[in-house]
Amino acid sequence: MDKHLLEIMVCPLCKGELQYKKESKELICAFDRLAYPVRDDIPVMLESEARIIPVEELDDD
Repeated sequence: MDKHLLEIMVCPLCKGELQYKKESKELICAFDRLAYPVRDDIPVMLESEARIIPVEELDDD
């Protein structure tokens, strides 16, 4: 994931900061507990494509 791109991207719902998880290829919004997939190095920033993150998974970080 391009560092510069990651610096300017925000969650489409809350406009909050995103964190890139390399191992799962997801952009994480901790506030909304959503994980947006990155497919072929392209972030898919659609709420309908996002995975809901269980609370336990966020606590592990």
